[in-house]
Amino acid sequence: MIRYPFLKERATIGVTAPSSGMPHELHELLKAACERMEKMGFSVICGDTVWSQNKAKSAPAKKRAEEFNRMMRCEDIDFIFPPWGGELLIETLEYIDFENMKNKWVLGYSDVSLLLLAITLKTGIATAHGTNLVDLRGEYSDQTTVMWQAVLTTKESESILQHSSEKYQKEWQFDQPTSCIFNLTEETDWKTTINNKVKIEGRLLGGCIDAVRHLVGTPYGDVRNFKENVIHGDPLIWFFENCDLSTTDLRRSLIQMKLAGWFEDCSGIMFGRSPVHASIQGYTAEDVYHELSEELHFPIIFDIDCGHVPPQMTFINGAYAEIESNHGKGTVLQHLR
Repeated sequence: MIRYPFLKERATIGVTAPSSGMPHELHELLKAACERMEKMGFSVICGDTVWSQNKAKSAPAKKRAEEFNRMMRCEDIDFIFPPWGGELLIETLEYIDFENMKNKWVLGYSDVSLLLLAITLKTGIATAHGTNLVDLRGEYSDQTTVMWQAVLTTKESESILQHSSEKYQKEWQFDQPTSCIFNLTEETDWKTTINNKVKIEGRLLGGCIDAVRHLVGTPYGDVRNFKENVIHGDPLIWFFENCDLSTTDLRRSLIQMKLAGWFEDCSGIMFGRSPVHASIQGYTAEDVYHELSEELHFPIIFDIDCGHVPPQMTFINGAYAEIESNHGKGTVLQHLR
């Protein structure tokens, strides 16, 4: 069964960088985010890794893993919140102590989603795919992003409902930050591959496809064991978002997942909005979604609130979800059971 952590009031947040840390010129962003957390009533403990960045990583793999392991075991830390993603978290997996993890939330996205998915598949502990810590440094959060706290304070056996955003950010404007950090200017429009109204149910799993695809065929990506021994036959709903992959690389990655059995007993797939828009000889990401939907005989919902084109909902790896998309608007009802 899935084990759900719970975020208590006045919790202590452990900030560690299992992927990328903050280069010196960006330290003020993290300091501002930590100060915002403290104003919200949290205590914050930052590890050494968050303040350094060299050769595409915050620190050597063993050091990153040791700091993460320490925070996961520490009785005085309730919740792990990396500052953001990065590139090379996969180097740490062989040093992560999956056997002695305490039941506490880990929240993030991008490269961090590889660790989130590995934790849930290996241990049955639910993990949270949602906002980065540095994106919470504003005076307030938009109505979609702000739900992270409500989701993480949902108790086991309870449910939490989220609605699709009203608007999303087309591109980053770092020289024009808003009070909620994001420049939300474009109308959100969830799309589907079959018709204007879709409902799917199942256990959520997913993350940034650039990263999580590398779990295929490893001990950290054993989806079949998870289905048989943790969720006992419940269907899956996969959620993915694409940061950098070309259209053809996206297609190759999804076919590899299909051949590895990741999409067996699956009721649907969701894809977040992507900053990658270039087609290859007229071949687009939307073509990929439609082809995959036809091959797998289930609906695909895309351009949802997930990933590198904010804002994003908070999805719980392992939660039982009811997803509805109706003429461009969506709801996500997650049951922590």
